[in-house]
Amino acid sequence: MPTITFITAEGKEHAVTAEIGRSVMEIALEKSIPGVVAECNGSAACATCHCYFDPAYADMIGAIGEHESDMLDFTASPRRPESRLSCQVRVADTLDGMTVRIPAMQ
Repeated sequence: MPTITFITAEGKEHAVTAEIGRSVMEIALEKSIPGVVAECNGSAACATCHCYFDPAYADMIGAIGEHESDMLDFTASPRRPESRLSCQVRVADTLDGMTVRIPAMQ
């Protein structure tokens, strides 16, 4: 299983193993990673699972869809080029070693 490292807004690192095929949001909730709220439980309707993904993995996590891009316009923390909704990114072997930063506010 790939290892993903979540970094909270305070700088605390949480390296976790992630089951292939699950969303990064599901992994964060299962591992009790602080800061990933996921109020809509993964339906891309609230933007409270907004995270900053390691740009080195951009080609491996897939392109942002139009709906996800629209939702990212409503995040509580600033949208950046590496912003994604963690509910829309699926874990794959190629994501081993990826870092995901959690913004200060959701």
